[in-house]
Amino acid sequence: MAGHSKWSKIKRKKAANDAKRGAQFTKLIREITVAAREGGGNPDFNPRLRLAVDTAKAASMPNENIERAIAKGTGDLEGVSYEEVAYEGYGPGGVALYIETLTDNQKRTVADVRHALGKHGGSLGTSGSVAWQFERKGEIYLDAGKYGEEAVFEAAIEGGAEDVTRAEDEFVVTTTVSAFHEVQQALRGAGIEITQAELSWIPSNEVAVAGKDADKLLRLLDVLDDLDDVQKVHSNADIDEASLAEA
Repeated sequence: MAGHSKWSKIKRKKAANDAKRGAQFTKLIREITVAAREGGGNPDFNPRLRLAVDTAKAASMPNENIERAIAKGTGDLEGVSYEEVAYEGYGPGGVALYIETLTDNQKRTVADVRHALGKHGGSLGTSGSVAWQFERKGEIYLDAGKYGEEAVFEAAIEGGAEDVTRAEDEFVVTTTVSAFHEVQQALRGAGIEITQAELSWIPSNEVAVAGKDADKLLRLLDVLDDLDDVQKVHSNADIDEASLAEA
């Protein structure tokens, strides 16, 4: 299984842990606030906000927290102004990393990211150094234990999806950005429940990573993901899971 999908799955498991919930809420609140600031406070007319609100609800965030974050974004409540900044770099094994952040202090954020990379076998790159290796796509996750592959494939493709793959106990539906919400609607219309949906950066090519490098990479990704300003980390690693136990 590709390292990108593996890390995405690890993050979802981490987010389900109560000990991580506070940090997860912080990231979600920032995304809701920025989405409302950029596209308005009505999720029906703001796809980014709709996705952020759906994600927050799936994480059991109270409605009052969601409403307050939207109000801060629209200016109805006073709040911190966050800026979207992406950092590019490299991890163990030479893998490319694309790190999305929302920050109110760029100097602090870049220092934290650089420190994490340097401490765990990575390095910070220049703007554009790895971004060309990734393409913006939508990813929709479904429980493979609940639905048949044929039914999922038919509903997804008819809704405009590009591809449907299976990774262990889940289906991953890949879409273009423009078809992201339409495919979700098609799946729901077919009676298929969505576990999670997100816009992500998908690598065009993957780098094989095994043994100690794979172990170091997963530790680095974990550290980066735990930084308050980091929203998402994307990697082009193809991790050899069998080698992790031997590392």
